[in-house]
Amino acid sequence: MSKEMTSLLDPGMFRAALGAFTTGVTIVTTRAKDGRAVGVTANSFNSVSLDPPMVLWSLSKRAYSLTAFTEGEHWAVHVLAADQEALSRRFASPGEDKFAGIDYADSSEGVPLLPCCVARFHCKTTFQYEGGDHVILVGEVTAFDHSDRAPLVFHAGRYVRVEQGASGGQGHVSVLAQRNLLRSSC
Repeated sequence: MSKEMTSLLDPGMFRAALGAFTTGVTIVTTRAKDGRAVGVTANSFNSVSLDPPMVLWSLSKRAYSLTAFTEGEHWAVHVLAADQEALSRRFASPGEDKFAGIDYADSSEGVPLLPCCVARFHCKTTFQYEGGDHVILVGEVTAFDHSDRAPLVFHAGRYVRVEQGASGGQGHVSVLAQRNLLRSSC
């Protein structure tokens, strides 16, 4: 077997190679059948279709929240802003009540909606697919909102931030390791 093929089979090397792809950071929320607000940090979010408007994300089959998302009909994807790293870490951690002390609202379908995000997509589950050790959830976007806030970004196993160059919106974009969180009241 070639060295390239061997490295593809090494989980650590595979994970490092995937980390070379810079992604946005999202929190996906839903409401469990028992009424609990449920949320999880995910960077597996992607657009699928413009007509009809559809997005997808994936969740580990080992996730505590899996049943809430696979049995639920509605969920919301929140694209996080650069100053929401602490919120991302909170929803990535198992165990605690992730919504405690957070001022959130419910959508008309009862899905928890987090404030101050770059974008929010309200979705209705359309398809679910097996994807190895994950379940891929595809949803039709029923509503959305967005702002011009800077996004929180993840690259090579760490949070980073995107900065625009001096020429503005059409200019150079650089990715820098995030040391100090941007503070904003949104």
